[in-house]
Amino acid sequence: MSQLVECVPNFSEGRNQEVIEAISGAITQTPGCVLLDVDAGPSANRTVYTFVGPPDCVVEGALNAARAASQLIDMSRHQGEHPRMGTLDVCPFIPVRGVSMDECVLCAQAFGQRLAEELDVPVYLYGEAARTDSRRTLPAIRAGEYEALPKKLQQAEWAPDFGPSSFVPSWGATATGARKFLIAFNINLLSTKEQAHRIALNLREQGRGKDQPGRLKKVQGIGWYLDEKNLAQVSTNLLDFEVTALHTVYEETCREAQVVSRLGLDSLCPFSPKERIIEYLVPERGPERGLGSKSLRAFVGEVGARSAAPGGGSVAAAAAAMGAALGSMVGLMTYGRRQFQPLDATMRRLIPPFREASAKLTALVDSDAEAFAAYLEAMRLPKNTPEEKDRRTAALQEGLRRAVSVPLTLAETVASLWPALQELARCGNLACRSDLQVAAKALETGVFGAYFNVLINLRDITDEAFKDQVSRRQVWCPDPTWGLDLQPQGDCDCPWAAGVGACCLASQAETGTPGPSSPVCLSDPPSHLQPPAGSQDPGCTGAGLPGDPAGVMVPEASPGSVVPPRPSPEGRAVTWVGTQFVHVGPGG
Repeated sequence: MSQLVECVPNFSEGRNQEVIEAISGAITQTPGCVLLDVDAGPSANRTVYTFVGPPDCVVEGALNAARAASQLIDMSRHQGEHPRMGTLDVCPFIPVRGVSMDECVLCAQAFGQRLAEELDVPVYLYGEAARTDSRRTLPAIRAGEYEALPKKLQQAEWAPDFGPSSFVPSWGATATGARKFLIAFNINLLSTKEQAHRIALNLREQGRGKDQPGRLKKVQGIGWYLDEKNLAQVSTNLLDFEVTALHTVYEETCREAQVVSRLGLDSLCPFSPKERIIEYLVPERGPERGLGSKSLRAFVGEVGARSAAPGGGSVAAAAAAMGAALGSMVGLMTYGRRQFQPLDATMRRLIPPFREASAKLTALVDSDAEAFAAYLEAMRLPKNTPEEKDRRTAALQEGLRRAVSVPLTLAETVASLWPALQELARCGNLACRSDLQVAAKALETGVFGAYFNVLINLRDITDEAFKDQVSRRQVWCPDPTWGLDLQPQGDCDCPWAAGVGACCLASQAETGTPGPSSPVCLSDPPSHLQPPAGSQDPGCTGAGLPGDPAGVMVPEASPGSVVPPRPSPEGRAVTWVGTQFVHVGPGG
């Protein structure tokens, strides 16, 4: 029976295809070596080669690969997610057939000695080939990685097994050894890199150090993020599957987090999205497909075209949807980061309302245009006979009710977000304060547009019960002293009146402004829309913008609360700025 040894060298290059192929060529051109797999990882910037052959051939193949890499890889310029200390980071030999572990140790020793002599680089022995217990595990040898080598090599306890004790910047150092078959098992997560790594630290045998060992014996682990796949991974190596089984690693990971792995759609047979996903099988509706599925450029182009729809209602919904999306973004920019770890539970509560509202508001972009289209269709109905007139009138009234319901839903959806946005401003990532500003104004714009769309359509509805029901529903503007009273307040003489009828907001309780029953004409905007001349708060500059660069202005439901300047529940102060905003800045 012929002897077979497996060699799995890991080279610190996963992005340059020419270098990857050159190393592959050096292995395949070695007599007796069969290259089984080449696994390149761009995020890790690392390529793992797997090849087999007789012991002497495999040693020669590994040397040929190292010779090629030494001409092509400069470790002083290397960056990647995976821990590494050299151009050829690690080169293990594994018994496959007719070979003992001791013979693989001899392979590692022969390879390490020849590599050190030919390239004049430091080489360490690990695993079954280690000469001391302190070097049995690869993480122990690789501690500090490439950057720590200049000082590490000067320490007597870390003198290499072969080669010089001097630092070689272009190469670094190499570990070679003998081991059993290793199972590389990666679990995909919808999380951040930091969250994945915390899970790995809790599971791997090394844990977080000698005083905090992990739960799983013979398991190595790390958490990282794959940019090319847009997901995080808990990446583990099972050094002995008889000690810790594969399913144990998965179950423990699930226990640590709610893990979402790949769907496995192509596990049993090829999966073609165009053949298996309904949305791909059902053709879209040509030029009339929904506004929400159009590109931003196309949507803006349609808004600016010579047509009544999409109009202000769709634009208001789009603005509000983006405001909600910004709230979600700020939450996600806080969630899962080590410095904000105490806030993870808070962010898990705050993020979903923004995501759900953003999806709902995006759908309203189409709903508003569809409501207007239904009204136009009713306008085109014939009116030659009494029956046709009745049918047309009923259709028009239904269209108007729909045209009122859509913006009213928009306003109420936005109104539900103000408490969450206020709390997010208290404890969210301060680097996102400008995003919170935009979110608040975008949401306010959505409510503002919704209000006028309700008014303009409500006046033509003849169903008094419906009008009364709508007039009793109230949603809040960002200013706590202003509500949107949907009951028309009577006629006014402003230029807007001819176009939209009653266009007034009723003040609820603002000192120095008209009382609750007095109409406030928008040709002279109330203070929550434009601060009165001379009444600007000294903490602000311009039209209500915060002078303090750390400040954030958000809606506030009641004055006098206190919120923190740090991402924690204490220290950031909330103060009134006129009657327009709450200014969130450093507490004092």
